[in-house]
Amino acid sequence: MKPSPLQLGVLVSGSGTNLQSILDAALEGRINVDVRVVISNRKDAGALERARRAGVPAVVISHKQYDNRESFEEALIQALRQHDVEWVALAGFMRVLTSHFLHAFPQRVVNIHPALLPSFPGVHAQRQALEYGVKFSGCTVHFVDEGTDTGPIIGQAVVPVLDSDDEESLTAKILEQEHRLFSSVLQLLAEGRIVRDGRRVKILGPH
Repeated sequence: MKPSPLQLGVLVSGSGTNLQSILDAALEGRINVDVRVVISNRKDAGALERARRAGVPAVVISHKQYDNRESFEEALIQALRQHDVEWVALAGFMRVLTSHFLHAFPQRVVNIHPALLPSFPGVHAQRQALEYGVKFSGCTVHFVDEGTDTGPIIGQAVVPVLDSDDEESLTAKILEQEHRLFSSVLQLLAEGRIVRDGRRVKILGPH
C-alpha cells in the first residue's frame, strides 16, 4: 500500500521553474508529493500560471495589502490551512518569514538557495560567488529558521565555477541542480527519512 503523499504548499514570487520541476516530478510519479496550493505575493508571478496549467489552486496574497508582516503571514497561514497543507516549500519566495509563520508549521518549512550555504546567503548569491572568486558553487535545500538562509542544511549539490562563467551561465548551471535537488529532498521528506539532530540533519536509509 502506497503511503500518503506529502501535502505541500508552495510559496513563490517569480517565474516558478523550481515549482515546475516539483509539479512535473509529482505528475510523473517520481516523488510522492501532492501540491495542494501555490501562493504568490506578486500577482504577475509566472509561477501562478504554471500552477493553473497543472490544475493546482493559485492564490495571490500581496504583502502590500497588509500593515505589517504578522498580518500578511497570518493570511498565508490561513490559506495554507484551508488547503490542508502539512509542509511548506519556498521556491523563489522573496520575503523573509518571521517566527509567527514558522510556529504555524514547526520544522516543516524548507527553502532552496542558489549557493553552498553558509556561504553567500541573501540575494544575488551567484554574483556574490563570482565576485569572491570561488571555484565551486551550487545550491542548498535547508530548513527555514528566523534568519536569512541560516536554517539547518538538508542537502546540497555542487557545480564547478569556470573562468568563462558569468552570472547568467552560473545561474543556469545551478538552476539545473536546484530542480534535481529540491525534488529529491521532498521525496526524502515524503518517505520520513529526514531527521533533525540540533543543527545537523540526518538522512535515514530506505525503509
